[in-house]
Amino acid sequence: MPKTKFQGIIFGLLMSYSMAYGMEIYNIAIKERYLAMNGGFSNLTNQIFLDVAIEASYMGLFVFLFSNLWGNRLGEKFANKHMNPTKDNPYLYRLFRQACTVGIMCPTMSLVASILFNVILAGQSITQLPAIWVGTVLKNFPMAFLWNMYAASPFSHAVFHLIFEHRNKTQDKITEKT
Repeated sequence: MPKTKFQGIIFGLLMSYSMAYGMEIYNIAIKERYLAMNGGFSNLTNQIFLDVAIEASYMGLFVFLFSNLWGNRLGEKFANKHMNPTKDNPYLYRLFRQACTVGIMCPTMSLVASILFNVILAGQSITQLPAIWVGTVLKNFPMAFLWNMYAASPFSHAVFHLIFEHRNKTQDKITEKT
């Protein structure tokens, strides 16, 4: 896990973009009606992964911004109300904290997506925003939870570990030589 502010930023960017990328694949697949076709998600094409990169590039920035402003803090605060990070199993605490953060971030990012994609770009009435937002949360929450637990978080931790474990080993070798 991150030990410095720089490492925290790198981990936050990895997590934000892996969440944004996965959720954009899911939402574009729904929008393009892959689920309605025979085979469902099995009908995805390579093109969707390129198309998603564009939307994920700016949605990842929103995720990073809002997770740093309140998502991570509120998720941690809620987790600490129900578990003790120093006494409870560290792995279970981390999973619970992730779940709590998803519980904050999914409604936040669903609101951002509802405003951006439905109101601004699709021209729907702002008066419909509450209904659009609720529908977006209901659609996205199960996927956000599962994607975070089983894909984005393990991926982000693995990449973070590769980056900083390699860096630590290199620094240790330099220290040994001097």
